[in-house]
Amino acid sequence: MANFWSTNNVEPKRNFRFKVQITGLTNAGAPTDVVWWAKTVTTPAFDVTEVEHNYLDNKFYFPGRVTWNEVSMTLVDPISIDAVAVTNQLLVNSGYTVKADETNLSTMSKKKATTAGVEQITIEILDAEGTSIETWTLKQPFIKSAKYGDLDYSSDDLRTVEMTFRYDWAECVTAAPSGKPGTFFEKS
Repeated sequence: MANFWSTNNVEPKRNFRFKVQITGLTNAGAPTDVVWWAKTVTTPAFDVTEVEHNYLDNKFYFPGRVTWNEVSMTLVDPISIDAVAVTNQLLVNSGYTVKADETNLSTMSKKKATTAGVEQITIEILDAEGTSIETWTLKQPFIKSAKYGDLDYSSDDLRTVEMTFRYDWAECVTAAPSGKPGTFFEKS
């Protein structure tokens, strides 16, 4: 069996080859759903709980529920597409309003957060030619937190926005060894 250490026609996946798309950004004022200003993103991960059963002097373990972990993303804050303004608008589209008076009593809801806010998040891992070889799709995501970066007179770093998303489940489509797409982690 060939591996990428001993042959030149097999290549590992690289961390810097990715693309993020957030469906719903155009509703928040961004000209496109593709987040070209994404700096980092975590891919979905899950945990399986365990159930312990004692019988006589033995312990037995059974798999429990699957919990999908949060996904965090760091965005550079460009001037021409203001990431702070887009993030704030996604929150407003999710149903958040400042309660300055008692005329608007609406609140956030999952329906608003997943249809008018963040509708879907797709993370694509690309090969050297820019072809998608692994695609993660977060289902029913919503913004859980946002941090607008730290300002510092002694730093030349780019300003960033850190966002955390919660979602119900994820789907992963990969290119199978045969070259045909294979789907895994799909909700049944």
